[in-house]
Amino acid sequence: MDGPDFVDRIESDLQTELSRLGSSKSLYADTVGEMEPEAVLTAAANAAAHASDTFAQWAGSTEQDLFTDANSRVADQYDEIVGELDDHEPGEPPAAAVSLREAQSTPERLGATVGWTLVMERKSTQSSGFFTGQAKPQTASIFRSFGDAYETTREEALSALEAVCDSEEEWDRAVSAATAVVEAAYDEYFETLEELGMNPKPVC
Repeated sequence: MDGPDFVDRIESDLQTELSRLGSSKSLYADTVGEMEPEAVLTAAANAAAHASDTFAQWAGSTEQDLFTDANSRVADQYDEIVGELDDHEPGEPPAAAVSLREAQSTPERLGATVGWTLVMERKSTQSSGFFTGQAKPQTASIFRSFGDAYETTREEALSALEAVCDSEEEWDRAVSAATAVVEAAYDEYFETLEELGMNPKPVC
């Protein structure tokens, strides 16, 4: 397996989950039904704060420089989001951030990072679209710019996986960690929408 194969496998195996996490219903779930600018910004800031904390911890316990860079990017995102808010105090971590933090070995952490970028990239696209609809182009542009950071982090994690994975077993552990992050985010999405009385599945 190599980096492109890794992403193809995750996106193929979890096509439905990732598609729904990139829908407007996902944003509705993230804000627990409060589709207002402050709620969207708060949810995004919370996700960024907890991911940054995890990457910062990993940066201090591994030789993988990419975690330092990932933390720097996410910390910058957090600052940009909070700049649109009066104040922010991180609350409970979202499920994707919890699953990310649970990764232990280097292959697992790298795989989880890939899964996290796939989730967050889709959520940021929805946030950008939301603020475009709210006639807030500057805020929409902030979220749109995050896509490049997620892609860079993902590519660095994939390159590192190719360097550290010496066996199929290590690749499998990385796949399992990436899958866990996506599935955690999806389960949270599904359960929250059900609690709000909405059908989590698209109606065609």
